[in-house]
Amino acid sequence: MIISKKSELEVLKEGGKILREALNRGKETAKRAKKEEISTFKVNREVEKVIAKHGAEASFKNYKTDGVTPFPGSACISINNEIVHGVPRKDKLIQEGDIVKIDIGVKHKGLYTDAAISFGVGRLSEKARKIIEVTRESLQIGLRQIKPGNRLGDFGWAVENFVQSKGLFVVTDLVGHGVGRDVHEPPQVPNYGERGTGEIFKKGMVLALEPMVNEKDSGIKLASDRLTYLTRKGGLSGHFEQTIVVTEDGCKILTE
Repeated sequence: MIISKKSELEVLKEGGKILREALNRGKETAKRAKKEEISTFKVNREVEKVIAKHGAEASFKNYKTDGVTPFPGSACISINNEIVHGVPRKDKLIQEGDIVKIDIGVKHKGLYTDAAISFGVGRLSEKARKIIEVTRESLQIGLRQIKPGNRLGDFGWAVENFVQSKGLFVVTDLVGHGVGRDVHEPPQVPNYGERGTGEIFKKGMVLALEPMVNEKDSGIKLASDRLTYLTRKGGLSGHFEQTIVVTEDGCKILTE
């Protein structure tokens, strides 16, 4: 367990603001696909501009999730049945009706933040709107469980219980994690679990909490690029993430 100092939290908050600006720029760019040709590569380029403007670094760039394959982009941009780690490409065009997920990591003054959003482009199907809203709300429900004395299982149970009540499925093979001094730190934070189990939350813990919700089942598969995770049965998927710090009586979002 890593407990962050007050000075580190100030830096993480600064990095979180940069990250949020980059996410907003990415979303604005993607939504222009209703009127013009927008590739995921172009969205990634706009994200890079924001991060570079602030003298920060994109922590996903060249990061090796499997220890072997470097990620080529600064942002993971996943569409529809792509859950996470979508690779930005010039030939990957965003279409009206798509669910777009942008996931960004920022390194600022040596410390890391991580956040993701899901949103629709133009008119969405009822299924797509449901996936986005349920995923967003599941994170908010999970955040209510983050306070000293509660446990990892309390967060996971709250997220999964809500998602299942809506007839959807949490991804079980991909999880949230500690963050701050590195891109990924302990503990792992599953979006499922049993109440009263797992590591105890303590003041000063910094976590990247990220429910991933599938339409048809919890299964995943790896795409041919060896980086992008897809839904196993081809259904839609949503993803929201915030970097938070555990406080005396709850938690505070650093990437708001």
